[in-house]
Order: sequence, then structure tokens, then C-alpha cells
Amino acid sequence: MLTSWRRFADRHPRLVESAFLLLLFVVTAAQGVGSGHDRWPGAIAASTAACCALLWRRRHPRPVVLVAAFCTGVAAASSTEVSALLLIPVIVALYELAVRSPERLARAYWLATFALIVPPTLPPGPDDQPWAQTAVLTAFWTVLPVVQGSAVRARRAYLEAVRTRAEHAERTREEEARRRVAEERLRIARELHDVVAHHMALANAQAGTAAHLLRSRPGQAERILAELGTTTSSALRELQATVGLLRASDEAEAPLEPTPGLARLPELAAAFSSAGLDVGIDVDGEQRPLPPGVDLTAFRIVQEALTNVTKHTAAGTARVRLTYSGDRLTLTVSDDGGALPRPPAPGGGFGLIGMRERARTAGGSLRAGHRPGGGFAVTAELPLRT
Repeated sequence: MLTSWRRFADRHPRLVESAFLLLLFVVTAAQGVGSGHDRWPGAIAASTAACCALLWRRRHPRPVVLVAAFCTGVAAASSTEVSALLLIPVIVALYELAVRSPERLARAYWLATFALIVPPTLPPGPDDQPWAQTAVLTAFWTVLPVVQGSAVRARRAYLEAVRTRAEHAERTREEEARRRVAEERLRIARELHDVVAHHMALANAQAGTAAHLLRSRPGQAERILAELGTTTSSALRELQATVGLLRASDEAEAPLEPTPGLARLPELAAAFSSAGLDVGIDVDGEQRPLPPGVDLTAFRIVQEALTNVTKHTAAGTARVRLTYSGDRLTLTVSDDGGALPRPPAPGGGFGLIGMRERARTAGGSLRAGHRPGGGFAVTAELPLRT
């Protein structure tokens, strides 16, 4: 029943409001007529004006409160008494004002309402309603809508604040999710770049070396070609392991290649040696285990730096130096060769950027540049603890 009435009120708001104001007029007019005073027509006229003013209570709540209070004061003076029924237009107007205005303003208009209603009812004779009773009755019935309206306004403000915070939290979660996705894509892109660039450059160098030695040293060329197969197989395994990170988390996990680290530096040096680059490894300080993320970062930086040596220089030797000191690891990859007399490959230049990003992500730093005595050096400083 209540739901049906609400649906009807939502479909016909003007009709419902008109019926409400008509009922309000009947009640207040009956109060004026029932007073038995000879000035009751004035009370009815004032009550009618107060009820009509309520039509604009939502668009102009402040002036409507003053008009309703003034008309109610006139009606009360005409009937020489104030009752709850006579105050209904003021109650409705004050409630609407309190819902739509700050609490301090609502209190100010409540005082103005009290001043407009009570003084006109000052008793001219001893038989009229006591003025103190009128004041208390008016104060009681007019303060109720102010309190209730302020409570409704505070409740609405609270719900709006909760909704705003929820929307902000949802936006923050979405932004955080997008940021994490972007970081993960960048990490996978770096892995793909390191795997593909390293193995393809190494395979290209091995193939070139084998072709150069094919007639003069066929046995050595044959060994290099065999190692070329190992290089391509390793590339496929690492590529498969990296691409496996893109699979959905609910899929069955496939066996992935173990995460590379500095323990595989001898294997990496041997692979480059087969391509014609002699790699030496020096370790200073007490060697100690690294966190997995730092270990992978260090290996990838060395791998990318050596790959750049084979791609962009004519060096025949390179050195990798690992220095353990305090809480930091300093690794340096240097060569003594000059740059090849050819322009960089299209789309290149991401190797150094990727190495710097890796070092920064691990909490370290990286610098690269030409050595004073010739050649190129890449130096990275990484934390031993994360």
C-alpha cells in the first residue's frame, strides 16, 4: 500500500502537493473559524496567504518562511491565540529551509519567525491567552522542524561524503590497477628486449664468426655452429618463460626456465666467447647471495652491456667487474674497442634506457659513457638488500 502511494506521488507530484496544501488550508481555516472571534475572516485570509506561499518553498525557502511567519502572526492576532494547527504553514516552511540551508542560517530564521508570530498576540485584555503560553507553544512547535530539517541535511551531507569517498576510492583503485598493469607490461617488455636482443645478437655474431672460419678452420667453425644451436634453443626457452608471464593466473602453470642470476655469468661469458668476444670476470670483496630481484637485474644489465659490445663496437675483449662493499654491489662492464663505423640500427637506443630503468626499479643507479683511455663502460650500483 505504501509503495503504491509512493509510485502515485512520483507520477503526479503537482497533484499531491496541491492536495496537501488544500488540506493544510482547510485545517488552518477551521482553526480560525473555530476560535469564535469576530475577526476570524482576517485569520482565514492570512492563513490562505501562508498556505499559498508554500508553493514556492523549494525555490525560495527564505522569503517563504518570512511570508508564512508574517501571515501566521496576522492570523494569530486576528484569533488572539496560537495553536499547533495554525503554525503548520510555518512548520513546513522552516523544515524546507533547514533542509536546504546551513544550520546557523536556519536558527536565524527561526528567531525571525518567533519575532513575527509572538508579539502580535500580546493580550489586550485579561481574558486572552497568556503571552508566556503563546511564546512557549510557538517556540516548541517551530524549533522542531528546524532540528529535524538540520538532521536530515546533515544525514544527506554524510551520505554524499560517503558516496564521494567511495567513488574516489574506486577511482584510486582503478588508477592503481592501471599503474600496476603498465609497470608489469614495462617489466615484461624489458625482459623480452633483453632475451631477444641478447640471443639474436649473439646468434648473429656466432654465425658471422663461423662463416669467417669455415674455410680456414672448419673444425672450430663446426663447434661454433653447434653452439649456435644451443644459443637459439636457450633463446626459445627464455622467450617461452617470459611469454608465460602473460598467461592468466588461473591457467595451469607451465615449467618455466629458472630465473637467471649472477651465478650464470660464466655460462654467459662462454656464450660470448664463442661469438668472438673474450669476456673476463673479476670479483672484489666477499661474494654474497643477492635478493632475487637484484640478482636478476644485475644479470640482465651485464647481459645487455655485453650485447651492446658485440653490436656496436669492434672490441675483442670485455671485462665484468663485481665489487661487493658494505650494502651495495657495484658492477662494471667495460671494453677497449672503438665504435663500429656504421649508424645505429633503426629503433635502437632502448638498451641503455632499459638498463637504467632496471637499476632504478631495484633501488640503484646506472651510468654509461666512453672511457678516457678508449672503449666504453657501463657501471651500475645496486643494493645488496631490498
